[in-house]
Amino acid sequence: MYIGIDVSKEHLDVASDDGSLEGQYSNDERGHGELVGRLRTLSPSLVVLEATGNFQLELSITLAAAKLPMAVVNPRQVRDFAKALGILAKTDKIDARSIARFGATVKPAAQPMPDNEALELEALMTRRRQLVGMIASEKNRLQALFGPAKTSWAEKSIRDTLSHLIKQLSQLDKTLRRRIERSPIWKAKDDLLQSVPGVGKVTSLTLSIDLPELGTLNRKQIAALAGLAPVNRDSGAMTGSAASGSSSA
Repeated sequence: MYIGIDVSKEHLDVASDDGSLEGQYSNDERGHGELVGRLRTLSPSLVVLEATGNFQLELSITLAAAKLPMAVVNPRQVRDFAKALGILAKTDKIDARSIARFGATVKPAAQPMPDNEALELEALMTRRRQLVGMIASEKNRLQALFGPAKTSWAEKSIRDTLSHLIKQLSQLDKTLRRRIERSPIWKAKDDLLQSVPGVGKVTSLTLSIDLPELGTLNRKQIAALAGLAPVNRDSGAMTGSAASGSSSA
C-alpha cells in the first residue's frame, strides 16, 4: 500500500493508492499522533508527501521518528503525473489520491531513516526557522508603525518581543553548535562544508541537517534531489532552455 499526504497549513489530507484509506487530520501534534497510529496499523510500503516548506517539515520528523518509510517529492512531478492521467480538478482530497498513485507508479526511493541525534537536530533546525520567521514579522510590524504609534506602547511591545526572540535565536544557535561539536561525524561534515568558499555556519548547519544524503550521492543526484538540476526542454524540432525543477515548484 502506498499512502499520499497532501499537506496544508491547517490540515493533512490522506489517501491510499488502493482507495482503502481516505481521511483528514489536523496539521498539529495531535493530528500527527493520530495519523501515525493509523499508518502503523497499515504498514504501508511508502508514505509520500510533497515538499511544501515549513508545513511539511514537522510531519516529516514525526514520520521518521515513527520509523515509517517516507519519501518527500517535488510537487511539480506530482502535478505533471496527475495531468498525464487526465486529472485536471484540484482539491486536497484529489491531490492526496494523486500523490498516492504517483508513489505506487513511480516508486520514489524512501529517504534514509535518521537516527535519534539527527531527529533532534532537525527539530532544533525547524524551531530556528520559526524563530527567524517571527523575528522578520516583528521587524515588519515595527516598520509599519507611524506617527504617534512610534512612541506608543505598541512600539515597546514589539521591541521587547524582538529582544526576546533574538535572545532565543542566539541560544538556539549555540545549542546547535554544541551538538555538532559533540559528534565526530557531524563535526567532520560541518568542517568539510565550511571549507568551501562562501559556506558559513548557518549554511553548513542547514545543508548537514536538511540534506543528510550529502556524502552518499553524487553531485548530479544531490542537485536533482534539491530541485536544482537543469531539465532539458527539447521536443522534436524545438529546442528550449534548460531550467531547474525548483523554478516551477
